Amino acid sequence: MATDLAFDPRFPVGDFHKPASISADDRLAAIATLRELPVKLREAVAGLDDAQLDTPYREGGWTVRQLVHHVADSHMTAFHRMRKALTEDWPAAAGYDEARFAELPDSALPIDASLAILEGLHTRWVAMLQGLSEEQWQRGITHSQNGPQSLDLLALLYQWHSLHHTAHVTNLRRTKGW
Repeated sequence: MATDLAFDPRFPVGDFHKPASISADDRLAAIATLRELPVKLREAVAGLDDAQLDTPYREGGWTVRQLVHHVADSHMTAFHRMRKALTEDWPAAAGYDEARFAELPDSALPIDASLAILEGLHTRWVAMLQGLSEEQWQRGITHSQNGPQSLDLLALLYQWHSLHHTAHVTNLRRTKGW
């Protein structure tokens, strides 16, 4: 674990590093994290008032409210990309401007809308991933900025993403004493 002197609030669980290989156990751990994300994120934001939700999680960062909506946006996109990968041969996946998404009017809504999306979405996502064959795990997308990405790599990436953004909130709460 990083010491407070080495702690980088941008990456509270460290940066994502692509593993040399991905095992079935790695995939199971990723699925478990994806299953837990809706509950963990809801717990992380529980009891926060509007002023706290509108506080940036770090200097120059999004507000907690924007972050919750971002997780829903990002995970909906990932789920859709993975479904396309299972039904098309390495489909193209365009990136999107996450920062501009966070400025759209719906990012000012109460966070319950996105928390509800995550609950339903992750139920479906986990069910889909649990049913994949070894061959299906090796299918993937061709991302416009990151190149080819297999489904097993994407599962690990979104495992990290889930932990990363939940830690943004829990770290803010710890530092603010909330």
